[in-house]
Amino acid sequence: MAKTSLKHLQHLFERLPSVQQAQLVEYAEFLAERYQGDREIVEPVALPRPQNESVIAAMKRLRQTYPMLDPENLLNETSALMSEHMLQGKPAPDVIDDLERLFNRHYEKLQTSTDNS
Repeated sequence: MAKTSLKHLQHLFERLPSVQQAQLVEYAEFLAERYQGDREIVEPVALPRPQNESVIAAMKRLRQTYPMLDPENLLNETSALMSEHMLQGKPAPDVIDDLERLFNRHYEKLQTSTDNS
């Protein structure tokens, strides 16, 4: 995007009330998710799960395992799982199992959306 277009978009964004700003962001996220472009979906990098892995270490490992996933798309769900562990005392192995399923589900969704494009 040209610098002038980006500035113009920022100017328009700043003129909008907060509700419409949020709608514009949601629309941009929708478009970004829908457009895959020439992005190649590679196989996940199989990294072994260490014994006694912490939830934070698991997050790092899963980001390396699934580099094709946009962390922004995972933020709400990963935050909720992290809260279950930190605030509600859910055991780390259970949260890590949930995280692995979450990342895998997002990967499969990405593959399906790319195959249907």
